Amino acid sequence: MKTVILYYSRTRKTAHVAKTLADEIQADITEVMDLKDRMGVVNYLGSSIDALRENKTIIKPDTFDLSEYGLVYIGTPTWAAKPAPAIITMIDKCNLKGKDIILFSTMGSSGGSKAIERMREKVEARGGRLVNSFSIKTGGKEIEDINNETKKISEEMDLKIYGI
Repeated sequence: MKTVILYYSRTRKTAHVAKTLADEIQADITEVMDLKDRMGVVNYLGSSIDALRENKTIIKPDTFDLSEYGLVYIGTPTWAAKPAPAIITMIDKCNLKGKDIILFSTMGSSGGSKAIERMREKVEARGGRLVNSFSIKTGGKEIEDINNETKKISEEMDLKIYGI
């Protein structure tokens, strides 16, 4: 079963989680941030405010071909207990019918479960089947600690997915 990790990162901590997962499970990886074109952004503060408005996020390409993947990880930083709008926009462009989905969120303090619930609603609306989810608190942690926690989670996920 081929696996892909689709993720968005603003602070790069989500990127570290995604890249560590990709290394651990030998998955393909796509950073949604590389594919987005935000309109009217002049600085970090402006982009953070703008990002909360889903209609201001344009994701390219117009569709994502996931036909070769059986398992899809989707990851997002958590902003005010919400997933990044870029991830919601990306999910809306995917045909997830028949795909097993694992959702993950990174967060400074709390709200990961609410962000995952919002993504779950979108994933199910697009025909995907949520098989697992997890949140990692990244606020105030060193990258090495985040990577170690991610490795531990990836081992646990692998065992659960295959019923071991």
